[in-house]
Amino acid sequence: MAKIRERNKELIIQAASEIFAERGFAATKTIDIAARAGLPKANVYYYFKTKENLYRSVLESIVEPLLQAATPFYDDSDPTIAFKSYIRAKIRISQQHPHASKVFASEIMHGAPHLPDDIKAQLMEQTRRSSEQIEFWIKQGLMAPVDPQHLLFTIWASTQTYADFDWQIAAVTGKEKLTDKTTIPLPA
Repeated sequence: MAKIRERNKELIIQAASEIFAERGFAATKTIDIAARAGLPKANVYYYFKTKENLYRSVLESIVEPLLQAATPFYDDSDPTIAFKSYIRAKIRISQQHPHASKVFASEIMHGAPHLPDDIKAQLMEQTRRSSEQIEFWIKQGLMAPVDPQHLLFTIWASTQTYADFDWQIAAVTGKEKLTDKTTIPLPA
């Protein structure tokens, strides 16, 4: 029973990610999410109660990987290795969660009107810690002086491009779908 419940929730979250990415929060109808998931509309309400709760679940499905992506900043003392690992993780998130990634980006671009305060706080704390680590590396002479926040903005923008403009990147590279070989080839 628990496996069916988890499978149904995952189907609903995936369908919701796709439709929220296509239409946005306001234009998305619960009946369309249920149809895409191949489940009755009642199941959506059974598992999530409201469209708002489902939207939050979609955001949460991408926030956890985003938070985990910063782990190299705290686990590695070499900024070159940490940045390579971080960029790879961010691109992988765009590949593995393209729709949820688009939903998250759209939410941020619209001023985060539905992003819960606890998630905002987690993201802000991660950004603060990552910025402090970059400042530490600069003070240690391990990297050139740069504004840490603006460096992070640049990385976020370039890696998010793989989710938001996947059709363009696939067309330019001649690939139907983005893969590890389609993305930025970083030296080992």
